[in-house]
Amino acid sequence: MTGPQTTFGDADSQSGLDLQALFHRLNNQLGVLLAQAELLEAKAADDANRVRAAQMVSSTLAALGTVREIRQRTQLTAS
Repeated sequence: MTGPQTTFGDADSQSGLDLQALFHRLNNQLGVLLAQAELLEAKAADDANRVRAAQMVSSTLAALGTVREIRQRTQLTAS
């Protein structure tokens, strides 16, 4: 009876690895967005564009925080 349990454990393990890879990819993509938004903010020609870029920066930081929170909650449930 160890066969099916091992297979199930392997599936959970693989699922966890897939989820971690997705979190890693999402963090990388958000990091690129953050860098571009910060560059736009720094090089903005006027206040209106600077405010828009600052909103992009803060929204991207909030998204990174949300990803971190989802990852923590997912790890708690998987443990």
